[in-house]
Amino acid sequence: MNTFGNLFRVTIFGESHGPAVGCVVDGVPAGTKIDEAEIAAELERRAPGRSGTATPRRETDIPEILSGVRGGIATGAPIACLIRNENAHSGDYAEIPLRPGHADWTALVKYGGHADPRGGGRFSGRLTAGLVFAGAIAKKLLAGKGVSIYARLKSVAGAEDAIDLASGGASARKEALRQISLKPFPAADDCEELFKARILAAKDAGDSVGGIVEAVCFGVPAGTGEPFFGSVESRAAAMLFSVPAVKGVEFGRGFEIAKLRGSEANDPIMPAGGKRSFATTTNNNGGLLGGIANGMPIVCRAAVKPTASIAMAQDSVDPIMGEAARIELKGRHDPCIAPRAVPVVEAGLAIVLADLLLEGGYL
Repeated sequence: MNTFGNLFRVTIFGESHGPAVGCVVDGVPAGTKIDEAEIAAELERRAPGRSGTATPRRETDIPEILSGVRGGIATGAPIACLIRNENAHSGDYAEIPLRPGHADWTALVKYGGHADPRGGGRFSGRLTAGLVFAGAIAKKLLAGKGVSIYARLKSVAGAEDAIDLASGGASARKEALRQISLKPFPAADDCEELFKARILAAKDAGDSVGGIVEAVCFGVPAGTGEPFFGSVESRAAAMLFSVPAVKGVEFGRGFEIAKLRGSEANDPIMPAGGKRSFATTTNNNGGLLGGIANGMPIVCRAAVKPTASIAMAQDSVDPIMGEAARIELKGRHDPCIAPRAVPVVEAGLAIVLADLLLEGGYL
């Protein structure tokens, strides 16, 4: 399955060390403005080689739009984008045992040894560049309806940002969240140095750490989504679990809400100035009830596991001989992938919401 969406459809392609990665975005309404500078800025946020807390692999990530855009305007045809791989070191992946924590083992079983193993091949986070391209277009569509999405690092290696956006107050912090999300290291000022220190400590030890990305979607029309299988949660979770290294997704108070009583978990409802126009005094349910948006900010979190590629020696298996082996990885890897996952989470949620709003007739 390489395509996501019903009306706003995104297909990704490529491998980490192949000639290029990219995507095809179908369903963009004709006449939509396609701002290549805005798209390039989104890709720059995700791109590798920009800081000491990320992999030193540096890619320009300049998108080449091949179809569907004329004079900066969508024509209604599928928009195809190519993002070339220019700085791959494929020799780092020659004749190595199966890498613990990676898809090498499952890919070997599923594809019989034919999958491209270099840099993770099709399973690499490199393919999220195409998602960010598609997400930038989705954000443009959403912005026209007053919908915006901002994400930040909520946690790194167990260190937490104490700001609670799930229990209430997210709307008041919209501009602050926007500023945080656009920072080179997308964390609140009072957490940035602590988060960086934990990442660099793991890097110095030849190890890695994980983190939690928290995103807030503002302005989503009440009524967006469908019950059960078409719920906002189920479709957003399907997208976010498709992002490499994401191992957990939650909305509102998430797993923590199971510790509360109903009197604590329920969000009291109050009038908001019009017929069927309401608001809640808290946001424990993260803007979603019955799988449908209630008009409050949608709060979502994605848990990103520690980067699987580490320099420390690990036990593994030689896939050719079928014998036990020790592996010490070379190459260039992120000691923590979570900071670069921030724009990917935003993009994924934008794609889901654009699809849902098109279905609902809002776009």
